[in-house]
Amino acid sequence: MSEVADKAVVRVRHPLKLRLLQVARVHDVTPHLRRITLTGDSLRDFVSASFDDHVKLFFPAPGEARPELPALGPNGVEFRDDRPRPVMRDFTPRHYDNDACELELEFALHEAGPATDWASRAQPGDWLGVGGPRGSLVIGTGFDWHLLIGDDTALPAIARRLGELPAGARAIAVLEVANTSARPDLRTDAELSVHWCHRDGADTAGPLLLQALRTLALPEGDGYVWAAGESADIRAVRRYLVDERGVEKSRIRAAAYWKRGAQGVHENLED
Repeated sequence: MSEVADKAVVRVRHPLKLRLLQVARVHDVTPHLRRITLTGDSLRDFVSASFDDHVKLFFPAPGEARPELPALGPNGVEFRDDRPRPVMRDFTPRHYDNDACELELEFALHEAGPATDWASRAQPGDWLGVGGPRGSLVIGTGFDWHLLIGDDTALPAIARRLGELPAGARAIAVLEVANTSARPDLRTDAELSVHWCHRDGADTAGPLLLQALRTLALPEGDGYVWAAGESADIRAVRRYLVDERGVEKSRIRAAAYWKRGAQGVHENLED
């Protein structure tokens, strides 16, 4: 791959497909992060081209074993008028195996909500609906450095990115978690520097991620920043990197994975 292509950021679209899957295994990565492996024959053509991808999860209604999936019509997803819409949330495909027909998702067991409630009770045989991904933002691995920023909710995407970076790549991760017990094992062939921020006993004068970035020296060269987490915190991080550290907006991908006091928030943060 050429140097230009290896530093490209390209959007790719995928045909939308809805899948009804079952839990195969449940594993606690840490006391705060649960990995759930889903299985089903329909995963044989599952596509996820980027660590930044998201699938839409459809959760069963209270008292029901299976979620009710919408139909795919000429205008996209169509819900039944005579039924309440299922609870839906966006999640990162942590790992997938087309041959084994398995998809791994990781759930941050933090603030109570439908996803956390379901994941904390999930057992083999349970059902979950999965839609997408609709598309991928493929970020080249040839940048001189990769800065990955996020809280617990961003750990699956960051861990996947680190696992996909090649030997010779340089990565810096600034990560906020509850305490030392919430640190997952991060495996990568890249040269990695990790800066952990712990909420327990932390200085609450401002967002922990922002505090950590203020003391971080960025390497020379052409880098790319990926950041995700709580909406206000990541907005502050993006603004600081652009206004005070001179990072070009085109070299930052920032997203709100959740928002204090709200549920079901997921949005890309741009001007």
